Amino acid sequence: MPSIFILVLTSLLLAGCAGKAKNSWQTSVSSFSSQTSPAKNSYSHKNTAYKVGQGDRLQVGVFGEPTLTGEYAVDGTGTISMPLLRSVQVAGLTTRQVAQRITTRLRKKFLRNPNVSVEVTTFRPFYILGEVTNSGQYPYIDGMDVQTAVAIAGGFTPRARQSRVKVTRKDANNRSRTLTLRRTATLQPGDTIVVEERFF
Repeated sequence: MPSIFILVLTSLLLAGCAGKAKNSWQTSVSSFSSQTSPAKNSYSHKNTAYKVGQGDRLQVGVFGEPTLTGEYAVDGTGTISMPLLRSVQVAGLTTRQVAQRITTRLRKKFLRNPNVSVEVTTFRPFYILGEVTNSGQYPYIDGMDVQTAVAIAGGFTPRARQSRVKVTRKDANNRSRTLTLRRTATLQPGDTIVVEERFF
């Protein structure tokens, strides 16, 4: 009888140890997964390599050169006009690439070691047409989505199709494509949004 009691007690102790080990392993795996798994929903327009386009305004800073430092508008040809450099082609480039291009041009002829920074101060506007209260051109807000654009335009009309909209977007080569987007989709500067009429 004592032998049976000792055997049962030993079995219970072993089972308890195994359970603790299993729980410890599961905790370790869970902790490792949370550290190595990529964060969800981390996409943001601010984190993407934004490409400069016609209608943007850029703040160009050249350290120690106040005559070159200033705000420049990207014209219809995709260029900015700067003192000394005249025209600099910037459309389709990121702000870092624009800074590199200006640096290269200045180093070739004018400055030994130019320190250049570039940032977008004003994005090109977006356009919204169709079944909204006030269609037209509006300033783009960084990271805005379709429903924000509709709100800026005064909201949907009673006849509007509200679930989806048509968006025409131009690439760096000025080629257009039309997309069908949901209300929560993120917009880009220069987009043209068309809110269609619903069929019933």
